[in-house]
Order: sequence, then structure tokens, then C-alpha cells
Amino acid sequence: MAPSNQRRSGFSKRAQYNLFTGYIVAGIGALIGAVLLGISFFQPHLFGGPRGVAQDAASPATETVAAARTGSKSLWDSVSGYYRAGSKNAELKREVELARIRLQEAEALRQENVRLKGLLDLHDEERRPVAVARLVGSSSSSTRRFAYLGAGTDDGVRVGMPVRSARGVVGRILETGRASSRVLLLTDSESVLPVRRAGDETVAFAEGRGDSLLRIKLINLGINPLKKNDMFVTSGAGGYYAPGTAVAIVTELTDDGALARIVSDPAATDYVSVEEIFEPEAAVGARTPIEEELGE
Repeated sequence: MAPSNQRRSGFSKRAQYNLFTGYIVAGIGALIGAVLLGISFFQPHLFGGPRGVAQDAASPATETVAAARTGSKSLWDSVSGYYRAGSKNAELKREVELARIRLQEAEALRQENVRLKGLLDLHDEERRPVAVARLVGSSSSSTRRFAYLGAGTDDGVRVGMPVRSARGVVGRILETGRASSRVLLLTDSESVLPVRRAGDETVAFAEGRGDSLLRIKLINLGINPLKKNDMFVTSGAGGYYAPGTAVAIVTELTDDGALARIVSDPAATDYVSVEEIFEPEAAVGARTPIEEELGE
């Protein structure tokens, strides 16, 4: 019978030697491991040196990994901070501008108190809003500048009442319904508001132009005393608006005054308050501005 071409490894002496050597090496390794394990239980300080050498050898690699991790974290913080910087800057600008408006209004009220200090019958009254409602629409496609308010006669709103936001004057009530009203905005071409520069007695009229700017026309013509970034507030003259409420900030000088940006943009305003018509105490007994307008 012919011998088979497939021979088992057991017939190869080299394979047998390799297998036997593997068993011997594994046995010696297990024995050394058992001895080292036993020594580690009874004499653990003997392995301090080898552990220190191993730690020193691995230290450069671990430092590199830690530095890479810290660097990637710093890079991510830088990238995310870059993308957040725009919104943070815009928020800070809004806060600074609002704080500046409040400071100018406070200065205007201080000046008003100085003027009225000599009156013996002067007393302060807290002005409570008649209604607080949302601006529900505007006439953006029209040449006139109106806004629509979600409050009407059922809420106590009457024609002529001033409308303001947290930033400043928005306009005044022009028409009323039971549950809604139409507001004549400051920027309307038919709007004229007596104003004065915050901090002194420079008086003027703020006239609407039909866009986002007001025309500041000085009453006393001559050398133009105005400067950019001057704040104008209501003067209280003519009724309607109480004195000291922010109106506009000068952006460009003209021969007879300036152009000013309104501080309370209706497009960026959600809720507004409707206030009582301002009537100076000196005008008690006289006809109010709304009575004169309506011919009552």
C-alpha cells in the first residue's frame, strides 16, 4: 500500500522540539510570575525601583498625550468662543446702550427737579400705566408710520395717550377700538414732539421724516451747539408726554439742528405701556392738548 502524502506533525522531530520548548518556556514564565507575585505580597518595596524606571520611561509619552489633550481643548474653546463672540458683543452693546439711556433720563429728571424745586405745591406722583400690551403690527408698506396695539377702550386706552417702551417714547394713540388701537409713531411725517437735550436747556422739535430718523430742529437758531451722540428727551411742553423720557440720539449735524436715531425702534419692540396724558400743574384749569385737538 502506498504511503499517504499527508503526514501528522508528530512524525516531525522539529515540530516536536518546538512544542516541547514552548511548554518549557511557558512553565518557566509561570514559575517566575508566581515567585514575583509572592515577593510582591511579602516585600512590596522591592518593586519600587522597577516601577519608577517604567514610569520614567512612560512619562514623556503621557506628557505628550496630556499636552495634546489640553491643546485640543484650548483650541475648541477658542473656536467656540470665536463663534459666540458676535452674540456676546451684540448683547453687551444693547446693555451699554440701555444703561446710557437710563443715565441720560436720570440726568434729565435731575434737571427737571432743579427747575421745579422752588414750587411750594410740588409733589411727585407715581405714573402708573393705563395698559400694557403688545404691538401687533405696523404699516411698513405705507408712506405713513403707524403701529397697531392690542389694547383699546375696554382697557382704558384713549386718543392722545402717550405710548412708550422700556427704552423710550414710541408714539401716541391716534385711534381706538374696543380691543385695539392705532399708534402714531414718532417717525411719522405728521409727528412733532417738543424735546430738549438731556443735561441742559437746549430745546428743539423732533419731527418725523417717514423713515427711521427724526429731524431735530432747534428753536433758537445761531451757532449749532449740538454734538454727535447727544441724547434728547421729552421736554413736557405742550402736554401729552411727561418730561425726561428718552426720545433720540444725534447721529448727524445739520444747519438748523441734527438728524437723530430713535432709541425705541418699534420694529424691535414687543410690549409697550400706555400712559395717562401729561398735564403740567401750571396748566390746571386750562384745556388739555387732546381737548384742543378734538375741539371739545
